[in-house]
Amino acid sequence: MDKFYSMLGLGKKAGYISSGETACIQDVKKKKTSLLILAEDSSENTKDTFLKLCRRNDIRYIIIGEKEKLGHAIGKNLTAIISIRDLNFSNAILKIMK
Repeated sequence: MDKFYSMLGLGKKAGYISSGETACIQDVKKKKTSLLILAEDSSENTKDTFLKLCRRNDIRYIIIGEKEKLGHAIGKNLTAIISIRDLNFSNAILKIMK
C-alpha cells in the first residue's frame, strides 16, 4: 500500500490527478478520467453517484484506502475521490494493486 500512496503523490506533482467531487465530475463529463479512486470510508451517496458515472461512461474504478490516507498522499486533508487523467499512470497504479 505504501507504493500506491507514493504513486498518488507523484501523480499529483505531475499534474495527472484531480480530487474532490466537483473536479472529478468535470473530468468524467469531459472524458478526461482514465481511472477513478474512491475511498472505502466515503459516504454511500458518494459511492453510488460515482459508480453510476463510471458505469455510464465506461470508466475503470477502484475502491481502496481511507479518506485521510488518500488525502495525505496528495497533500490534502480528507479526500474521498480521486480522478487519474493519464492512461499510462492509471495502468501503473492498477499494476501495483494486483
